[in-house]
Amino acid sequence: MIRFIERLFFAPKKSDYIIIALLLPFSFIYGFFALCKRVFSKEKNFNIKIISIGNLIVGGSGKTPFAIALIKHFQNQKKIAYISRGYGRKSKGFVIVKEDGVIKSDVFKSGDEAMLVALECQCDVFVSEDRSKAIEYAKKKGIDFIVLDDAFSKPFKKFDILLEPKEIKNYLPFPAGPFREFYFLRKKAHIIAKEGKDFKRKVIIPKSKEPLLLVSAIANAKRLNPYLPSNIVGKLILTDHSFFDKKQIIQKMKEVKAKKILCTQKDYVKLQNFKLPTLILSLQLQINKNILKKIEDFINGKQDSNSSNTT
Repeated sequence: MIRFIERLFFAPKKSDYIIIALLLPFSFIYGFFALCKRVFSKEKNFNIKIISIGNLIVGGSGKTPFAIALIKHFQNQKKIAYISRGYGRKSKGFVIVKEDGVIKSDVFKSGDEAMLVALECQCDVFVSEDRSKAIEYAKKKGIDFIVLDDAFSKPFKKFDILLEPKEIKNYLPFPAGPFREFYFLRKKAHIIAKEGKDFKRKVIIPKSKEPLLLVSAIANAKRLNPYLPSNIVGKLILTDHSFFDKKQIIQKMKEVKAKKILCTQKDYVKLQNFKLPTLILSLQLQINKNILKKIEDFINGKQDSNSSNTT
């Protein structure tokens, strides 16, 4: 079912357009309500620099790797806080994941993405369903700027970076397509960063001749296929943000006769305590210098978040 939905959203076949047509009225209703929410919501100004990294499609588009690359670029110059909703976590409310260089939570309370940022970057990390609460907390700490995850639709005064995949074949709102809002709303972003042009992925996989089992719980896991080595003998793919079962992994390894696991960095933060032989697919994201310059201008007050689209 998951594979069918991913195909319908991202690479529909001719036969899928029958289903898309049937879902089309619901997509217009969904898109209309999302548009009304955006139009009639009053913008809140926190009087602190906020950089939102978002996308219009459901699932992954590289927001977390982009955030990590961005924070690493500025972390030696500025005091930064990363704020996320904490998708997939087994906790509620405001949670301090990392503060003043000390990790104060586990992955179950933080969620996988927030913990990955905490481990990779020199910044404070907070999660909260109420982003406003986390922003106010960061502001009181004297943070220079905030990197806000997945907040393109939030009515905050902020600098919006919208990430787009290399190819989009279905431009419809949910449920007929992968879009959270109408596609034309992308023009609301200050920067539209296209994968392959404005940012590129660099994937590093440790060399191994042993048979590997791919274990992953990321959105649209098919994105990994171009980077996978030939000695992958099986795959265990779960829904985005899912937590893993050690017994299930061991059983799958026996079935396909795999000697080691291959996973992403985001998956590894939930697998590391299993103590299973694991190789990590390391994803590094390179951001175009022109994009970084525009972000730097905003941070330094040379460009206001009210200014028009800069792409």
